[in-house]
Amino acid sequence: MRPLSPEDLERLAHKRAGAKLGWYLHAAIYLVVNLFLTVLAFVFGYTWTIYPVLGWGLGLAFHGIAVFFLGAGAGVRERLVRRERERLQRQLEGS
Repeated sequence: MRPLSPEDLERLAHKRAGAKLGWYLHAAIYLVVNLFLTVLAFVFGYTWTIYPVLGWGLGLAFHGIAVFFLGAGAGVRERLVRRERERLQRQLEGS
């Protein structure tokens, strides 16, 4: 991997910070809305409120995985990109 220029580094830092900020905002909204649903469940005896909590929680978990583990600059993604690049290079050399 080539070294990043200061401009590229700044752009990547802004992109990653924005993605993390987006996840934090998503998590905050999840907490507020689901706190309200939990209050509804206890006050009115609603049992359906568990479904949005679980479904949205799963979506929030996937969002977190994408941002913190698979996002640009994350170790897992970089390894996968490197392997794919090497595989493509071998195919090009073989043809």
